[in-house]
Amino acid sequence: MAGKDEYYNRAKQEGYRSRSAYKLQQLDRTADLLSEGDTVVDLGAAPGGWLQVAAERVGESGTVVGVDRQRIDPVDGVETVRGDMTEESTREDVVDLVGEADVVVSDMAPNMTGEYELDHARSVHLARTAFETALELLAPGGDFVAKVFEGPDTDDLRADVDAEFEYVRTVHPDASRDSSSELYLVGKGRITAPVAEGDELAVDVEDVGDEGDGIAKVEGYTLFVGGTDAGETVEVRVTDVKPRFGFAERLD
Repeated sequence: MAGKDEYYNRAKQEGYRSRSAYKLQQLDRTADLLSEGDTVVDLGAAPGGWLQVAAERVGESGTVVGVDRQRIDPVDGVETVRGDMTEESTREDVVDLVGEADVVVSDMAPNMTGEYELDHARSVHLARTAFETALELLAPGGDFVAKVFEGPDTDDLRADVDAEFEYVRTVHPDASRDSSSELYLVGKGRITAPVAEGDELAVDVEDVGDEGDGIAKVEGYTLFVGGTDAGETVEVRVTDVKPRFGFAERLD
């Protein structure tokens, strides 16, 4: 049985609206995306297969919002927005509705023309639209997924995603069609820190942590600084930046 037939038939038997539901299941298993209580935003959500999977994963305590130009038939526990994500007004509506999300996923794809370069460029444009939306929505440490067709612009997109997350990986779900050039970029751990690795600055050490490192705050962001005591003001160089805290070394 061909792979596409297997997933199509499974979707029919298990009540999913599309075979692509299995892509999100596989992405979740691979990259640990969805958890109980999460707020998830699904861009390009019609017909709703990913919404079904997300709603199952986050449970009653979670929130799932789906966005698409097409009408999405109701999914239990899911709110939907009808609009075009390439239009600023739709993006503003989504941001106003959601406020802050733990996960933003996008399975958006262009209408296929059969022209490789054009289809690739359009897919990158949609992935970038999803990426820019995710930067507005994601809480510190949040995760991002976007589909894109492989091609010459994929590396630049990946580099841009990597700059905003703790790390990025490329995933090819088994449920993708064998003939498809699609891949999914997964950004893990949204970084919103006001400092970057290599920055040098003066900080006030407010306290000492359990491991003996000094604790300083930069615009509410925590920096751990070894070899310092509470009450000191020291010059430091940032050595590592994570979503909710970072590390620095004293320079004096």
